Amino acid sequence: MRGTIVTDFFIEFRFHGYQKQYLKELIREVSRKFRVKGAIKNRPVPHMTLYGDSQTTNMHKVLAAIERVGKRYTLVPFKVEGFGWFDGKKGKVIYAGIIASPELEKLRQELARELSKISTPQCWDALPDYKFHTTTAFKDIDHKFNQIWHYLMKKEAPHINQQLLRITVLNKDRKILREYDLMLERWLDRRQALSGYWYRKTINKLRELQGLPPERQPSLLDWLGKIFRQH
Repeated sequence: MRGTIVTDFFIEFRFHGYQKQYLKELIREVSRKFRVKGAIKNRPVPHMTLYGDSQTTNMHKVLAAIERVGKRYTLVPFKVEGFGWFDGKKGKVIYAGIIASPELEKLRQELARELSKISTPQCWDALPDYKFHTTTAFKDIDHKFNQIWHYLMKKEAPHINQQLLRITVLNKDRKILREYDLMLERWLDRRQALSGYWYRKTINKLRELQGLPPERQPSLLDWLGKIFRQH
């Protein structure tokens, strides 16, 4: 239809806290050691793909579908476990593996089912055995694949417990459009999604749901003690 506006989008989970720092450093470590730039060409943001790349003519329906699915879930655990690889469209991909809980598998399947009605899914979006992963190195690694893989096999493999806190919607430039917060049951705009204030609210709600006390914020004495210990 003439005049129809098509919007590109991508849906993922972005890691936070310790898990984010561990995975980001792993990406940079491999890049530095083997001089491969594919994973750091753009600023590395450790993430797990949930749907897409995709296109839609009605972004409002996309957001409504994500909220509809998101409201059915609160605690969605999974584990980052070991390493793996596969042949991608642009060459080999090395990744940290993800063991999905039944909740995560069901959430992703429901997302794909809802969104495929109003957008163009990728072939893997409909797979029942979807390969959950978070990429460590890709694009320009084929000629050094054996070296990188051998190096990772000698490292201590990751064993990280994680919760799916938010569902992040990105635009074609991989910038955050909106984030649906499963803990707070609300949408966050880009500024809120990147805000430490809102992240603390998310974590404290998670801890409440897990029966734990709120996360204690470092006091001035904590900061001073840290400074003195460094000298």
